[in-house]
Amino acid sequence: MRDKDILWPTDFSDTASHALRYAIDMANHYQVGLRILHVVDQPVADASYQLLIVTPEELAQSMEKAAADSMHKLLAQLDTSLHVETIIRRGDPVEEILTEAKDADVGMIVLASHGRSGLSHFLNTNVSEEIANKSTCPVLVVK
Repeated sequence: MRDKDILWPTDFSDTASHALRYAIDMANHYQVGLRILHVVDQPVADASYQLLIVTPEELAQSMEKAAADSMHKLLAQLDTSLHVETIIRRGDPVEEILTEAKDADVGMIVLASHGRSGLSHFLNTNVSEEIANKSTCPVLVVK
């Protein structure tokens, strides 16, 4: 872990931004790079509704462009001397984060917990919990 990059998955939320500080601190401490990952959900369309003006592929491309714009804004605000790589993937967030961690052979994943509890916890997929349970590298979940 001490010589491998830190992976910080983000959805560009304030909660995720809070975890970025921890990711930067860890990367600085171990003098490694920072990989920033955003996963765009694959749009799903049902042809029977016929409400889409754009195709699911066009929608996904638009979402990827918006993510790239957000990534550029984020990079412009970062004040760090770290080596930073950005990645945008399309698909299921859990699968894509775990795949990126494995493919890039990262030393740690630092991500935010959205802090759901009670009924909301059971009704919504908890990405951070699933990643912590399935990851083969250490995971730091920031509240």
